[in-house]
Amino acid sequence: MKAIVYHQYGSPDVLRLEEVEKPTPKDNEVLVKVYATTVTAGDSRMRSFTVPLSFWLFARIALGFRKPKNAVLGMELAGEIEAVGKDVKLFKKGDHVFASVIEHGCGAYAEYKCLPEDGLLAIKPTSMSYEEAAAVPIGGRTALYFLREANIQSGQNVLIYGASGSVGTFAVQLARHYGAEVTAVCSSSNFALVKSLGADKVIDYTKEDFTKNGETYDVIFDTVGKGSFSDCMRSLKKEGSYLQAVSAPAISLRMLWTSITSSKKTVGGGPPPKPEDLVFLSELIEAGKIKSVIDRCYPMAQIVEAHKYVDIGHKKGNVVILVDRNNKT
Repeated sequence: MKAIVYHQYGSPDVLRLEEVEKPTPKDNEVLVKVYATTVTAGDSRMRSFTVPLSFWLFARIALGFRKPKNAVLGMELAGEIEAVGKDVKLFKKGDHVFASVIEHGCGAYAEYKCLPEDGLLAIKPTSMSYEEAAAVPIGGRTALYFLREANIQSGQNVLIYGASGSVGTFAVQLARHYGAEVTAVCSSSNFALVKSLGADKVIDYTKEDFTKNGETYDVIFDTVGKGSFSDCMRSLKKEGSYLQAVSAPAISLRMLWTSITSSKKTVGGGPPPKPEDLVFLSELIEAGKIKSVIDRCYPMAQIVEAHKYVDIGHKKGNVVILVDRNNKT
């Protein structure tokens, strides 16, 4: 089968389209024929090994010291089940599915991927194309996890920093679904997008510092890890929640100290592997409550160009890789 591989860390040019061995499902696994995957910021960081210095040793142990342990990137996918192991009960051949695969060594940049039936795998929403469904498992689950941790309530004032990215676009829609008043922080070129997703107010971060406008919020959700922690704390209400999707160890310690010494709640880390979260998101999608935002689609052969675009840091929503261009529904 064809797969995008990388044998060394570096620029997008380290990515190669090669022939690799097709996997065979174990007794408790399904074999998914991949139709679409994405280029996330996480894929970019893993490829380039661009991590904070405080993460360096941990990341080297996890990803590989001299070269990548797992040669195939790709954190999420959508496709069709081609085969199932003899013990599989939850899925059958021909099921259209979407999944997060980061918990299983990544590997979505390939024509086939094996996944355990009890992994982060669910039936694809019928109203979504494979391209759209592939963009849900990482951004959608991350946004859902953090907003739930904040115990978001109707009528609260929620600010989402990085509102036009993958996590941000889902966070805007989910916050509105829960009845919050949403302030979106992004560039002015993305105002129309975030307003269409439900944002009540928009702030251009290149022209205005939201922490200096005198407003305070029940929830501040930094989806990109670029906001000032100290400034955000001053803009957070006394019993508000600060959510940080990209927290380095130094910030994590400050967040922990804040939670201990004040009534403010801070949440970092990432979502636990709960398949029911994918099912919940699928139900919201089918009900027309949320949707994926797709910036650009690239064929596998243009993976280098796709990564270069994501490296710029200004993608709107998601960048999708079409693994099989003949399957788009």
